[in-house]
Amino acid sequence: MPNLAIIGAGIMGANHGRVARLVPDFTVTTVCDPSAERAAALAASIGADYTSDFDEAIASADAVVLATPSETHGELGLRVLQSGRDLLIEKPIATSVGDARKLIDAAAAHDRVLMVGHVERFNPAVVELRQLVDDPLSVAITRVGPYPNRALADVVLDLMIHDVDLARAIAGAEVVEHHAMARVVRSGEHDHAMALLLFDNGVVANITASRVSQNKIRRITLTQRENSVVADLLRQHVEVHRIEHSEYLSEGGVRYRQSGLVEIPFLSQHGEPLMHELRNFADCVVNRRRPEVTGEDGLAALEVCLAIRDSATMG
Repeated sequence: MPNLAIIGAGIMGANHGRVARLVPDFTVTTVCDPSAERAAALAASIGADYTSDFDEAIASADAVVLATPSETHGELGLRVLQSGRDLLIEKPIATSVGDARKLIDAAAAHDRVLMVGHVERFNPAVVELRQLVDDPLSVAITRVGPYPNRALADVVLDLMIHDVDLARAIAGAEVVEHHAMARVVRSGEHDHAMALLLFDNGVVANITASRVSQNKIRRITLTQRENSVVADLLRQHVEVHRIEHSEYLSEGGVRYRQSGLVEIPFLSQHGEPLMHELRNFADCVVNRRRPEVTGEDGLAALEVCLAIRDSATMG
């Protein structure tokens, strides 16, 4: 059974620790954080050892979850891979394209698993929606919520990157054109952003990400030639809408009438997305499989988001 080290004992590190101890294919051995107090608290809650020494943590493990600040991903991730450990790195894979490519190259050179933590890929509603993709025309993704209490990067790299990754996965294609607008509201960085993406197969994605909304919405609407699929990522609920009949009526004035069906498919997968993500990582470590979200996926999402951020800034 592989030993797992969790590097970073902040919010995401704590979530990984809470869930990873329930994954049967992993033994969580070590928690590492520059704050010994924070590392000790998380380690005590999951029955692991703790350290503030990065190299000591790596040496204790076969695989690593890296949940440190985004700007450290390039340097620390490279050290993990060069040490011969498999790596699940939180999104974004890095903060520069160059660093992301170094991670991908290091994973290949050392024959290591490199998985990027785009956890929404494992949301049961997303899993079901992707199975329903058939001749897509467009996808609209909304991810909005109230302003958080913790300091964050701009909303594009913090939140919208999830949905750029989802749009790529749903479209099954790469972005060839983008348009974006963003606003600074509270944080000094972009807090509200909208992007329009065109993929090389003609699919269009309309993405909104905001952390200054008065309500919380995480929704995908997939428009296809024969139906529309709506996924609520918060409630893990999917509906398929299909128009069966429509007609114009002229009696007493022109009117339009239509009737349709709403199907609610049974979700084949349930539960916390992070659990499914960590199980996928464990399977890749044990059986040497390709992860659901590869380093190349992480790089592609990063490239698009950096372009969105730069064009929104210029605009």
